[in-house]
Amino acid sequence: MIRDQEKIHFITATVVDWIDAFTRKSYKDLVIDCLAFCIKNKGMLLYGYVIMSNHIHLIIQSKDGKLSDLIRDFKKFTAKSILDKIENEPESRREWMLERFKKATETHNRNTNYQFWQYGNHAEEIYSHKFMWSKLDYIHLNPVRAGIVEKASYYRYSSASNYVNNEGLIEVDAVDNPVIDVLKKSSITKYNQY
Repeated sequence: MIRDQEKIHFITATVVDWIDAFTRKSYKDLVIDCLAFCIKNKGMLLYGYVIMSNHIHLIIQSKDGKLSDLIRDFKKFTAKSILDKIENEPESRREWMLERFKKATETHNRNTNYQFWQYGNHAEEIYSHKFMWSKLDYIHLNPVRAGIVEKASYYRYSSASNYVNNEGLIEVDAVDNPVIDVLKKSSITKYNQY
């Protein structure tokens, strides 16, 4: 539950049954496009993100102070768009995935056809600069821990390269970190994975 709609929050959105939907580039690209749209048109401030195979992590804030509405709209649009792609574009797992998404609707009455995202966001309010960086490190190092890349900044669908190389798939509202600034000039043990 998000108590203060104006504060920065760490959010996790997980695909129903932890289905690895985001092994498909087109679904990840759709999430990126939706984030860019929300930044430009819906007042989203995005500080960090990562798209993993079956979940995404975001550190976001709403300029309008309506974070719950922003998250709801983001999840609703991405779910509808990805489900449309699954139904109408080549997808070898189509029947199995749609069956799982259909079954998920049996326990809730909000969705009648399919449910793509699990309910809930596991929202955590960012209450300090140190906590912000612990969450940024957590999400950026997710692909490293999963064995996908050797360095966080190599993972395309993450904001790690925004912080290390000042470039990424979408712009983020980068948070200052003196440690990262030092990293750019040298190599330090814990942060070698960046």
